[in-house]
Amino acid sequence: MSKRVGISGIGPVTAFGVGIDPLWSALLEGRSAIDTIKQFDASLFGCPYAAELDDDFKVRDWVPKHYRKAIKVMCRDIELAMAAAMAAVQDASLVTAAVDKDAEPTIAPERIGCQIGAGLICTDISEVGMAMITSCREDGSFDMDHWGREGMQRLTPLWLLKSLPNMLACHVTIAHDCRGPSNTITCWESSAALSLAESMRVIQRGAADACLSGGCESRQNPLAFHRQCEAGRLTAGTRDSANAVLPFHDDADGCVLGEGGGLLVVESLGHIEQRGGHLYAEIMGAGCTQTIDDWTSVGASAESIEDAIRLALAQAAIDPESIDAIIPFGSGIPAVDSAERDAMHAVFDERSADIPLVLLVPATGNCCSGHGSVQLAVAAKCIETGTLPPRQGDSVEGLHTGTPEATSMSLRNVLVLSVSYGGQNTAVILGGAS
Repeated sequence: MSKRVGISGIGPVTAFGVGIDPLWSALLEGRSAIDTIKQFDASLFGCPYAAELDDDFKVRDWVPKHYRKAIKVMCRDIELAMAAAMAAVQDASLVTAAVDKDAEPTIAPERIGCQIGAGLICTDISEVGMAMITSCREDGSFDMDHWGREGMQRLTPLWLLKSLPNMLACHVTIAHDCRGPSNTITCWESSAALSLAESMRVIQRGAADACLSGGCESRQNPLAFHRQCEAGRLTAGTRDSANAVLPFHDDADGCVLGEGGGLLVVESLGHIEQRGGHLYAEIMGAGCTQTIDDWTSVGASAESIEDAIRLALAQAAIDPESIDAIIPFGSGIPAVDSAERDAMHAVFDERSADIPLVLLVPATGNCCSGHGSVQLAVAAKCIETGTLPPRQGDSVEGLHTGTPEATSMSLRNVLVLSVSYGGQNTAVILGGAS
């Protein structure tokens, strides 16, 4: 398990667009994608904001011609994953069946795996609603007997295939002909980082040379959105969109949901060198813990987050002084921010006020199961370029939330933290190429 593993391709998908370039440009310019919700009428919800992809996003642009018939059974989450996979593969300069089905693949199909984080996908309301309305009585009540006998028959035969979380990995692996180990992880905001850790271990044990890894999710569905409102995780929207999310601030009252996520090409360093690939960053260590708490609460455990950080440091065989920057969850949810802040203070002590933070939720929204892959992609880009994006919003007392302008600095190790709704905590350390 001593084989070294790194990131050779990054394919984030955010409301700024597909790929690292639009995301990185927006971050350097200090722009936010958070705006008033357009995909459905949110006037009855407490939060009016989200970070949504615009109408220019078309999944056909990211699916090979020979696979486009499958688009009809792709929900939004699957579409995001297909775009992320193609962006990551192209960024890594790989040839797969989706890039060119007649060309020799860069990596033998049996030697490339796929681990993707996914959410618990809500059924499309218009699709299921048209079937359910046929089982409503004249007085408006719902007839379960009729639904069982006839109503359900009005659903399209393949409707469930759009809503199974493992279908993200299914479509990606089929389109790109990835025949190595495959898995789906559904652990909310920690899903992508857990997928990365799984990919690292798959490669270290010799079961693959490379894996597509990360996560994608869109909760821009009235049912999914309503659940987050009821859980008390979203901001009330009393401020303008540019200041909707205030991580670690006293005035913070919740996060904003974002569409997206991304996939990364995770590959053994030896294989990257052998094929002449590009190494963004090495995966130095990954720590995973579980908060013992009621999973429905918005709370988080500082002790459990601290444990994840210390596990990652131990695996990387480095001390806290070797961390040059941190990309925390920084959600704007007060209880989660408080626990994350306390964990950083516990590990880094007085240095907590001096280690630069890169806060992404104010720019991209919380991409839920895909958010960790956005964080990891940005961390890899920070290491590659030696640049930290400017902060959005005001500074925070006791934490170094960045500077008004982009900062150039040599980055040895960057810590990425995820704190999930389900209580899973992850800490991943990426290191510069050496």
